[in-house]
Amino acid sequence: MTWTAPRIARTTVDGDQLNVASTADERVMLEGWLRWHRETLLTKCAGLTPAQLARTAAEPSGLTLLGLVRHMAEIERWWFRRSFAGERIGDVFTGPGDGDEGIEGVDAAHAERDFAAFRSEIEACEAAVAGRGLDEAFVYAGRGRTVSLRWVYLVMIQEYARHNGHADLLRERTDGATGDYPAPA
Repeated sequence: MTWTAPRIARTTVDGDQLNVASTADERVMLEGWLRWHRETLLTKCAGLTPAQLARTAAEPSGLTLLGLVRHMAEIERWWFRRSFAGERIGDVFTGPGDGDEGIEGVDAAHAERDFAAFRSEIEACEAAVAGRGLDEAFVYAGRGRTVSLRWVYLVMIQEYARHNGHADLLRERTDGATGDYPAPA
């Protein structure tokens, strides 16, 4: 049987697909919205074969759904583990042709491995910030300014929001599926 991107059960709160109470505290809201965006990317990929995930569906762009999954694993690692937590670790995806933070170097033969790396990175990122305060800060080396964990959460939410828009279009062009819970048309 050929591997396909797994279907996921969306996290819900009181039956609400947005998975966070609208009156929760700030940390719960930030974590909830980030989880929702992470799950959204996975739902856009659900049920697709490795070849479909690696397909450039909106030419002339070389962007793929698998490239987005790889890219977000890299961005998660960069902000939560390397920048905020100060871990001295390399990239998630390394090697010739992997440039542009995981977007390039996509190989359908490695789709299952890449999805596992994405999920593993999310778990590691969640562990890196567990129990840490939103006001805790670090100096962002790229810009030489101090930023807080709160800022990192907001950056990650906007990063996913932007790329989930790309994923919407790529999925629709791949098999016609649209919506929050895409099913092939």
